[in-house]
Order: sequence, then C-alpha cells, then structure tokens
Amino acid sequence: SLFSCFWVRKEDPAQNKASPVFSNPQNPSNFTNTQFFPSYSSSYFARSQYEEQWITAMASSDQTVLQFSPSSASLSAKVHPLVIFNICDCFVRRPDQAERIIGTLLGSVLPDGTVDVRNCYAVPHSESQDQVALDIDYHHNMLSSHQKVNPKEVIVGWFSTGFGVSGGSALIQEFYSRETSNPIHLTVDTGFQNGEASIKGFVSVHLSLGDQPLAAQFQEIPLDLRMVEAERVGFDMLKTTTVDKLPNDLEGMEASMERLLALIDDVHKYVDDVVEGRLPQDNKTGRFIADTVATIPKLSPQAFDKLVNDGLQDQLLLLYLASLTRTQLSFAEKLNTAAQIL
Repeated sequence: SLFSCFWVRKEDPAQNKASPVFSNPQNPSNFTNTQFFPSYSSSYFARSQYEEQWITAMASSDQTVLQFSPSSASLSAKVHPLVIFNICDCFVRRPDQAERIIGTLLGSVLPDGTVDVRNCYAVPHSESQDQVALDIDYHHNMLSSHQKVNPKEVIVGWFSTGFGVSGGSALIQEFYSRETSNPIHLTVDTGFQNGEASIKGFVSVHLSLGDQPLAAQFQEIPLDLRMVEAERVGFDMLKTTTVDKLPNDLEGMEASMERLLALIDDVHKYVDDVVEGRLPQDNKTGRFIADTVATIPKLSPQAFDKLVNDGLQDQLLLLYLASLTRTQLSFAEKLNTAAQIL
C-alpha cells in the first residue's frame, strides 16, 4: 500500500495463527504468528472444512453450547438519497484497478433506535484474497472535516459496492466496530446483477461456543429509502440527465465550446431580429450584450493563438510537475514503510 494503513489478515486455525492480526502501520509480509487475537469474530461465516469439523466436534460436547449473540433484528435504518448518489458517484470515479469502493456512513441514531444515514464519504483501500488495507489517516481527516460542518453527524457504519457481502467485509466490519458500536453495513449493487440496483443493510452477529467467540455472521436489516418532498424535487431533476460515462477533459472542453457557439448564435440572431424590427428593443438586454462584448480582448488572430498556446504549455508543465511530485511521494512513503519494517 502507498499510504499509512490498517492491515488485517485472516488465517486458518489449523496452522495455529492469529485471526485476524492488527498492526499500524505494517506490511502484510511482516506478520508473525506469535500472538492469538482474543476473538474470532472477524472471520467470515463461510468457514473452511477444518473449521466445520472443529465446530461440530466442540458443539457435540456436553459442556459447551453453540450460540449467537443477541440478534439485532429490531434494528432498522433510514437512508437518504444523497448517500446513494454519493456512493454511485464515488464508484464512477474509482481507480481503474479497483473492483469496488468502500467508505464511511455518517448520521445519527434516532430515539426509537432507527439509524438515520445522512451522508458518506469513500475511503481509499486495497484488498486481496486474505488481507485488507484501509487509509486510516484519510478516514480520520475526512471525519474531522465533516464534523466541523455537521457536528451532530457521527459514524454509524460503512458501505461497499457489489452484490452482498464478501470475505473481506468481515474484516472491515471489525475495524468499524472499533469506531462505533453495532455499525451497519450498506451494500449497493452497482453492477445491476438482478436488473436493478439492489440496496441492502446488514449488521454482524457474533457466533460463540460457550465463552469462546468463533465467527461473525451478517444479518439483513430493514431499510427505509423513502424521500421527503424536497429531496424528491432534486431526484426528479437529476434522473433526466443520465449519461453513460463521465467525459474526459478533451470531451468536456469540446462540449463547452459547442454550448458557447450555440449561445453566440442565439445572441447574433436576437440582435438581427431587433435591428430588422422583428423583436421589440430591450435596453437592459442591449446594455448586457454590450458589456459582455467589451470584455473580449482586442487581439489579432495571431496574438490570440500565441496567448492560447502559451497558456496550454503552462498547463502541460504543471501536469508534468504534479506527476513528478506524486511519484516522489510514492517513493518516499515506500522507503519509509521499508525502514519501519527493517
């Protein structure tokens, strides 16, 4: 990972390894097997064959009882449309190599126990088959910035894109359990696997054998996705402006120039109609057009082309310097991480 992160790893208990192991910051290749994590609650409920045999054997004992922690079936959540829009926007703008995005849910808990989810932000992360890395510094900085504007909004859970939960979800749930009690997990199916954007909420329930925690299971909770009237007005405006993909810089500039040319044609037609007497005169509109034309620099075509080219060269130089800066920071952070490991 290129950022200060929170590493977690799942291990097979048959190999006498911790599950999971936490370190901050740390490289996953530096994990050791010298300590057991006191809880098995971060394990995903799809257990290995060894774990199934182990649980079955222990559950058959007369001295142990296989049990779940108290269910949160009565818990429900209300999700505002802004949250769904933010999640979809973050998914569209995700890095090319990212299969999904995750982030933090902000809101409050109502007096009746309903979780009111009002805002969210994405958290950079990387994950593989057996480990997950979160940018904890970014997460805390974003939380601090949000609470300066909305101090009543606190962490209520986290979100991810994709259909349902995965093995890495249990690891991330463990982290957010340290940030807030009983966090909810919101999933948004941006792939439309069932022909619609499935939105579901989950909470984790711990499975224990006697006094020994074993695993965590996700249970679905009711979600309320209804909008108030003010939110519906915004939704009705946005749903008519759907696009297949975000334009790149060149396409955006081309679209802007086309709109500018269309506006110039409209103004030119309006002036001709007024001069020919087809439209009545409007002194206010005439003064506005005159002021706008007066702001245009009086340059020859050659001087104007040179000015544009000089500005373009300056922008390209800034992009090059920014790329060098990002590369330098990446090297510096890798060297810093390597120094901490050694």
